[in-house]
Amino acid sequence: MLKRLNHVAIAVPDLEAAAATYRDVLGATVSPPQALPEHGVTVVFVELGNTKVELIEPLGENSPIAGFLEKSPAGGMHHICYEVDDIIVARDRLVAGGARVLGDGEPKTGAHGKPVLFLHPKDFCGTLVELEEV
Repeated sequence: MLKRLNHVAIAVPDLEAAAATYRDVLGATVSPPQALPEHGVTVVFVELGNTKVELIEPLGENSPIAGFLEKSPAGGMHHICYEVDDIIVARDRLVAGGARVLGDGEPKTGAHGKPVLFLHPKDFCGTLVELEEV
């Protein structure tokens, strides 16, 4: 069911500073910021040869990232994203196996313009998992 690793997401309190660290200190290519109001975040992607790192900052007071940063003010790993061929087939298989899909269970459009779902961290070794249809 799982294909390749799409990205690892890191919540950050200051997106501009985090992007500068990856760009200026580590020499990585960093995308321009992209606001995703539906998800309550602003993101940039650090492009790597085999995957990406997504840096995410809260957008608005109801951002789920704001709560994460209250617990971890310096930021930290937020989720890991895997690619799947068919997000509905993957969702239905996971739910049939007892996994919990967050939200209303329906895919939303992610930062890459593709359908995404998030899976409950308690079902996946304490890690929030995002699935993205490719």
